[in-house]
Amino acid sequence: MDSPFDYSSPVTGQHFIGRKEDCVLLGSILERSVNAAIWEPTLSGKKSLIQQALIMLRAKGLRIQTGNLSALDVRSTDAFIKRLGDTVIRMVASTPDEYESILAQHLGGTHFVFNRDVFSKSDEILSSACPVDEDDMLAVLRLPYVLFKDSEERKIVIIDEFQNLDLTEDGGRLFSCMEKAIGERAGETSGFSYIFMGSQVNAMNSIFMKRHIFYRMHERVKLSKIEEKDIVEHVIKGFLASGKVIDRDLVSGACRLFGCNMFYINFFFSVCDSLSKGYIMEPILLEALEAVMAVNKGRFVAAMNDLTTFQVSLLRAICDGCAKFSTAEVINKYSLNSSANVRRLKDALMKKEIVTFDGLEQRPEFLDPFFEYWLKNVYFKSL
Repeated sequence: MDSPFDYSSPVTGQHFIGRKEDCVLLGSILERSVNAAIWEPTLSGKKSLIQQALIMLRAKGLRIQTGNLSALDVRSTDAFIKRLGDTVIRMVASTPDEYESILAQHLGGTHFVFNRDVFSKSDEILSSACPVDEDDMLAVLRLPYVLFKDSEERKIVIIDEFQNLDLTEDGGRLFSCMEKAIGERAGETSGFSYIFMGSQVNAMNSIFMKRHIFYRMHERVKLSKIEEKDIVEHVIKGFLASGKVIDRDLVSGACRLFGCNMFYINFFFSVCDSLSKGYIMEPILLEALEAVMAVNKGRFVAAMNDLTTFQVSLLRAICDGCAKFSTAEVINKYSLNSSANVRRLKDALMKKEIVTFDGLEQRPEFLDPFFEYWLKNVYFKSL
């Protein structure tokens, strides 16, 4: 029997917990063919939310086709533009002759060609012997609006790890071209939209909020926290399905430990499930916690080894509950040197995507709840 605690893939249907309002919001945005932006930490449920929203829209009778591409390994504008073009073309064509026809009809005058030899070796539709220039970028970025214009289906292109486009050699020009292509279609009913998705919270926040790129060209969907009571019911029902019983208070404690993060919770209780046969007692949970800790220890240690002494000191202040880091008391207690240094340390920790500073009060918040637990209970406890 499969484990009811799936942590290795997006979940939908009966395994999708909470966030009903988030689904409705995202569904409304996509139904109106508006671009959506979702940025949350890694493994926080972004893909599950998107899949569940698409299921809801299809249940309403909407015909939807999605194209998916990842910018995880993208470090050049050329690579992204070619990948985007390939994704869009594959949404309307499936044979080499069709690919060649689309390029001839819609990308004539650009540096792009359909090279059958390259296609047979690398499966790439767009080839270019020259660097991609601005006209090439605009032609590809306009392509979905042209190809999908008369489609009876809603077309959605999902770009994962979108923030990595800012790491390309000319990310600013790429964003400018994207804004131009999107802006040209403002007010039109195109039936096409993007989902910009990213796991680097501070980097995405910089693009969309601080620098106001794609201003009024998207709507953000911020994932709400899943209610503890919903998670408790999910876990108890999951164990009951396999004839096992667990105390409600033990599940509640795990929810608080993992910050109601469903990936960690499903992973943790999957381990508990494998270690137990009947009634699940506290020793089983402690053994499972050690296992989860062992799996994550390597990346946690690597993250800390990448920090300077000052950055570690600021993390310790955050773990101790400090909020006003520029006061003389905090600076002296944690050897932070000066208020100017504190500002640099905050920026450094944000660039490393360890913490974010939320709201007007700039309240510190760890992006990984289990990393916060490990810091407080293992790393700083040993010092």
